[in-house]
Amino acid sequence: MRKILFAAGLLSLINACDVKKENADLILLNGVVYTVNSDMDIAEAVAVKDGIIVAVGANEEVGNRYTSENIINLKGKSVYPGFIDAHCHFYGYGVDQLIYADLTGTKSFDEVLSVLKEFSEKNKNNKWILGRGWDQNDWPDKIFPDNRNLNELFPDKPVVITRIDGHAVLVNKKALDAAGFNEKTIIPGGKLQKKNGELTGILLDNAADKLKEIVPPLNDAMISEALLGAQEDCFTVGLTSVVDAGLDKNVVEIIDSLNKEGKLKMRIYAMLTPDKETVNTYVKKGIYKTPYLHISSIKLYADGALGSRGACLLQPYYDDPGNFGFLVNTPEYLDSLCAVAFENGYQVNTHAIGDSAVRTVLNIYRKYLKPDNDRRWRIEHSQVVAPEDFALYGKINVIPAVNTTHATSDMYWAEERLGPERIKNAYAYKKLLQQNGWLTNGSDFPVESINPLYGFYAAVARKDLSGYPEGGFQPENALTREQALKAMTIWAAKGSFEEDEKGSIEPGKIADMVVTDRDIMKCEIADVPETNVIYTFSGGKPVFEKNITRK
Repeated sequence: MRKILFAAGLLSLINACDVKKENADLILLNGVVYTVNSDMDIAEAVAVKDGIIVAVGANEEVGNRYTSENIINLKGKSVYPGFIDAHCHFYGYGVDQLIYADLTGTKSFDEVLSVLKEFSEKNKNNKWILGRGWDQNDWPDKIFPDNRNLNELFPDKPVVITRIDGHAVLVNKKALDAAGFNEKTIIPGGKLQKKNGELTGILLDNAADKLKEIVPPLNDAMISEALLGAQEDCFTVGLTSVVDAGLDKNVVEIIDSLNKEGKLKMRIYAMLTPDKETVNTYVKKGIYKTPYLHISSIKLYADGALGSRGACLLQPYYDDPGNFGFLVNTPEYLDSLCAVAFENGYQVNTHAIGDSAVRTVLNIYRKYLKPDNDRRWRIEHSQVVAPEDFALYGKINVIPAVNTTHATSDMYWAEERLGPERIKNAYAYKKLLQQNGWLTNGSDFPVESINPLYGFYAAVARKDLSGYPEGGFQPENALTREQALKAMTIWAAKGSFEEDEKGSIEPGKIADMVVTDRDIMKCEIADVPETNVIYTFSGGKPVFEKNITRK
């Protein structure tokens, strides 16, 4: 850190006793306050009034100007701007917690079946059996399962279990029949896997999405319950803002309603799904913004995921010769939506994992984006980039919206997919950062953990939570602690055009702040994942609180 903020001047302190103190709603004292301002200053105290930060500085400076009935003595604990998840599925996470069997961390398909049987027994009234979180790369044979066991165990109920990345599902025959899928079904931008001419139950990308369309939708009450449950979990880990990557009109309207009722206080930057109704309701009517909901972007998909071999590559998969992956939408379709967004002043945020998909998106973007533009169009994930394509990010100001925990989740098998040369330009966060001088970092939860400190740790250490590998995975692309903090605070806010109102602890900004029990900027990097949030403040009000001594 570059300097410490102390008293504004000796004269002001001498005269302070003659000045009547102003009332504040909250004063934090004796903290280590990482302001994340332009100089990365460190302060000791913060005062808040009407949800806005009114003073930041030394204890004496703030204490001599403000008084409050709500003073918290932090006793040296660290304070940061409220954490921002720059790419997640907030609503989807809430739905998962509400109605899905949790298959995360299962070590075999037999374990998946065991979890599903237990879930089915506890939820006998459910007409569908849904689950999420399995990953065949964590299993001994590392191959996709088929649905034979599901057909035997659940002959009378449709079963849909979603892979960890959300881009593949395994379904039983009952679900296939309900969707009208058979061996002759063809879905552009998707794949129905077959073996010996018969469907295995594995569906990729658009095929998976098409089947999910027949799953009974949640009613409005359940949607509200999912959103409020997700909010509670987010506040617990210090998240005060999220960028939800793909919301339709109905969910957006419920979010807005809950905001206005004072129930949902999570700040949400909503990327809209580009269906006709949502585009006509929002995009063509301009930007919509309230204190808690900001709508000025659309979410597009170029390809699938690397783990399920749906990412679109310039050269074949190293472990599957002849398979290049595929685009889930045509370039013409993507281009048409970019045109609508550009015309209406909307940001475009496109999912692109493979180097071919990234190149396709960059080439479409360059039709609309001139050098020095401030449209802040983004490529979500930017996971595999051809060496010659990195510079185009900087040339047309495209923002890499990365997910640092993807590197440490995928590192066990990513080289098998890409080979020893192409892997060098995958998960290349430092190289991407250098193009524009900033990037955003999100978790992509529920694909990864909801805890933003895991993303901070992965960005800096390039290791998993057990400390593997010893030297870090491709450590040349690690971020510094300062860069990692900015990527989930001020840069994340900038990625949503909100850097003037949040993302740092400065007078005039919204008082979203987090207090932790250890200093993530100075402690051993291995200790960061064990750090606990003590306080989460949204607009200066505690929305999560652990034990802390008050003055």
